[in-house]
Amino acid sequence: MMKILIVEDEKELMESMLSFLKESGMNCEIADNLNDAIKQLEAHDFDCIVLDIGLPDGNGLKLIQELQKKDHQTGVVIVSARNSLDDRLTGLNIGADDYVTKPFYMPELVARIKSVYRRRSFQGKNEIVHNELRVVPDEMIMYVNDKLISLTKKEHELLLYLINNQNKVITKESIAEHLWGDHADMADSFDFIYSHVKNLRKKITDNGGKDYLKSVYGVGYKFALE
Repeated sequence: MMKILIVEDEKELMESMLSFLKESGMNCEIADNLNDAIKQLEAHDFDCIVLDIGLPDGNGLKLIQELQKKDHQTGVVIVSARNSLDDRLTGLNIGADDYVTKPFYMPELVARIKSVYRRRSFQGKNEIVHNELRVVPDEMIMYVNDKLISLTKKEHELLLYLINNQNKVITKESIAEHLWGDHADMADSFDFIYSHVKNLRKKITDNGGKDYLKSVYGVGYKFALE
């Protein structure tokens, strides 16, 4: 589940984006000014930011500059008025990935977010290949030694999340938030994550693949190539 930060000060547009992106399966946080957006960046990691340039307490482009100070893989889709071409060009030049102009259709925004996420996460690759493992993100398909393996939606999302953070330890809390979003804190334990990891690992190893999914005791998991 992609985690999105919506930065928009027009309440009606904000609510429309929030509702539509959540219905599209995205986990969303919101900010209606630059200061709150910067605080959100400090508190959370986001896959993509939907960023209005004209904010009440400053230019939204400052948020892109804040991102540049960090080693990040966060995508940025600028939301701008039709007459703000200079700001859009400046935003693209300093690190934004794409833009939409008001008014826009919500499905277009979703498509652009997904496109940016794919480019950022997997450098635009249609397939991710690790030795005998081959994953096709857009089609939710995995092959092990060229054998097609069936995955559930959550198993697929978990695999992509771990691959995108390969060799990094990902906490159980982060995995829960990524996969279940707002509902993650309703779980009494993280047994459901263990079950998904166990099932995914079994599907890989039972078909001759290596065990790339490593448990880090008391913390979480990582996708390890070594």
